[in-house]
Order: sequence, then C-alpha cells, then structure tokens
Amino acid sequence: MTSRRPSSVLIREVGPRDGFQNEPEVIPTAEKIRLINALGRAGFSRIEVASFVRPDVIPQLSDGVAVLKGIDLPPEVSRMVLIPNSKGLDNALAVREYFDEASIFVSASETHNMKNINRTVEQTMADDTVMATRILDAGLKLDAVIATSFGCPYEGKVPLDRVLGLAERFAELGATEIGFGDTTGMANPAYVSDFFEAAFERLPGVELTAHFHNTRGQGLTNAYAALEVGCHSFESSFGELGGCPVPAGSTGNIATEDLVSMFEEMGVDTGLDLGLVIDAAREAQTCLGRKLTSHSILAGPVDWTGTLVSHGTPLEHL
Repeated sequence: MTSRRPSSVLIREVGPRDGFQNEPEVIPTAEKIRLINALGRAGFSRIEVASFVRPDVIPQLSDGVAVLKGIDLPPEVSRMVLIPNSKGLDNALAVREYFDEASIFVSASETHNMKNINRTVEQTMADDTVMATRILDAGLKLDAVIATSFGCPYEGKVPLDRVLGLAERFAELGATEIGFGDTTGMANPAYVSDFFEAAFERLPGVELTAHFHNTRGQGLTNAYAALEVGCHSFESSFGELGGCPVPAGSTGNIATEDLVSMFEEMGVDTGLDLGLVIDAAREAQTCLGRKLTSHSILAGPVDWTGTLVSHGTPLEHL
C-alpha cells in the first residue's frame, strides 16, 4: 500500500472535556482554567473545553459555563463544546459568545447508545437533526462524532457500512468535520487502514478525524495507520486522561504528548510545542495527585543533541 502520509496534521486537545469527565473527583474550576490556559499556550488551534450535560449525571463537568467564561485563550484557538441533546443546546446557546463550534454525537452501536444516553440511535439522530439546524443558524461550526466506530463491547463488530451511513447523514446535516471514536479501544491498525480508505472514498470534502483510545495499548499504532492512508485530523488527551464510563475498564485516550512526539519524530508537523504540552500534562498529574500513564511525561522529548552525559551502561540495563 502506498503511503499517503500528510506533511502536517491538526490535533484537537480533548482532555478538558473527555479527560476530566472520567476522573473520579471533581477538579476545581480554577485548576481547570489554569490547565486549559496552559494548553492554549502550546499552540493548539482547537481545544474541546466543555460539555453541556446534566450536572447530576456528570458532575465533573457541571462548571462548564464558568470554565468557558474564565479561560483566556489566544484568539486563534477554536473553543469546542459537546452537546448531548436539545436541552443541552438550549443551555449552550445562552452563552454562545464563549465558544466557536459545537459537536453532536451518536453511537454506531445501538446497545452502547442506549447505555450511554438512554436513547435509540434513531431517537438520537432525530434530535441531532434538529440541533444541527439550530447550531448552524447560530453561526457555529458543526462537528459530529460517531462513538464505537471500530467495535462495541456489547455487540462486537460494528458494520463499516452502518458507521459510514451515519457519517453521510451528518454530512447532509451540514457537519464539516466528522470524528470516528474508538470508544473502548477495540481498533487495530489493519482495520483502521481499511476503515479510513473507505471513509475518504464515501465522504469527499469532509474533514475526517481519528479519535483513538489506548485501552489495549494500540492507540499510537492505530493513529499511525490512519496517518499513512491520509488522515490529517486527530483528537487526543494530555496525560492520557479520559476513557468511557460504559463499560468499566475503558481507559484513556492516547496521550497528546505521545502523539505529538511520534508525529514530530516522523517529520510530520503538528504546530505544537511538545515541551509545553508535556508541562501541561505534568501540571495535570500534580493537580490530580497521582501518576498519569503517558510515556512522555516521564521520558520527555527525544534529545538528538547527544548532550546527555554517559558514564557507561551496566550490562543488566542493556
């Protein structure tokens, strides 16, 4: 297969929403604002900041409006929010001036969709149709996300045609970007290649975004596979924060700093300052009071200067 690797990529940071919502504790609003501002200084052009969900369901994100009003990001950074339903959209549009794009979503798996938001796929799509019109009428960029695109822990394989059929419906609604989520980390590189080959063919002119989780340690290899067939848009979470509340054990997104490190070492420009991304991830680690699972937090960027002083390596460490 001939590589269609792009020379540059776009990475959306989703830790402030997808990461924080899966933490067992509620992170103080001031800390969230401080961490998001730190990410804003790292060069991101897109950050997912908040979600307009019911506070009794996800209390970790109940301060979304305060966060949106409190952050101080460079003007070129697009602020995205996730909208679960029309009631959430009502609340979001009340503070419309504080964000730039809105994301609507559905699970490709009927079972996962019901367990996640207590609706059938068609009920969700009906509401998404209404919301799409309102979002566009408000002058916002419309994004769409399809969860369990690469497999479902309840239903097993999710037919590719079902996923791309939903994506085509979102495109018809006016979504200019569609994200495909490996919600519980079931993707593998071979299928990712086939998936995006088919997606690019069926969805010309739409920005297709890859969102992988590292549940089974294959997140970066899946990102590489998507890159090699031409995907230039990715989502990731600093510190490898995140996961999926259903089912248990669905651990975090791939770490932004690990993804940036891999792409930059391959000569693919991310437009990001890796050192500042790592700094933000380390700050999150301090805030949470526990070690996070990204590799770059510990190792730091690759040093090609050869300035590390060496006094010999014991044989047992080789």
